[in-house]
Amino acid sequence: MTKTNYNLKMEEIIKENKKKGLKPRLLMQVCCAPCSTAVIERIYDDFEIDLFYYNPMIYPTSELEKRVDTLRDLKEALGIDSKIIFPPNDVSDFRDIAKLRRDDHEGGEACYKCYRLRLVETAKFAKEKSYDYFSTTLSISPYKNSQWLNEIGECLEKEYGIKYLYSDFKKKNGYKKSIELSQKYELYRQDYCGCIFSFKEMEEKHKLDLN
Repeated sequence: MTKTNYNLKMEEIIKENKKKGLKPRLLMQVCCAPCSTAVIERIYDDFEIDLFYYNPMIYPTSELEKRVDTLRDLKEALGIDSKIIFPPNDVSDFRDIAKLRRDDHEGGEACYKCYRLRLVETAKFAKEKSYDYFSTTLSISPYKNSQWLNEIGECLEKEYGIKYLYSDFKKKNGYKKSIELSQKYELYRQDYCGCIFSFKEMEEKHKLDLN
């Protein structure tokens, strides 16, 4: 089975919009500031981007606050006009997925459902506020399944009637670039995905590294 080149698909969308003289409004679900760096740098001139911080699984609350503050720091450092939209990040939204994640692993079924949870809320908000596109920064990470993300985005595009910006931001050294930019702007860079289970897995890994 031939894999879709989602990076090329995004470039074709951008090219077509430029031909038409369009700069569409894009609601971008962001997982954290470091992952947002290279994404913003790459497509900021092609879209009017607002940043949608919906990640209700982040544990503990202090970590959620730290990531939001870092996103604000990034916006200031870049001097961009993008709004940061911070909807209620209610951990109860993650409750059913948490039950599944307890016996699962990073990259498994629970993660798929977590991707979908975040993209559903992004699509709903984008539709309500009349954005032209919605998308996510998640595909920049080599630890995230870009195939799943784009398949979910495609389904939600049909369900909510709002275009999804297909992407694979890790292409063209996107992840490497995000690390370099994070260092340049001296951003806090977390070392776990976000939920309590990835937090505990990170702690276990640190213990093993010390032994």
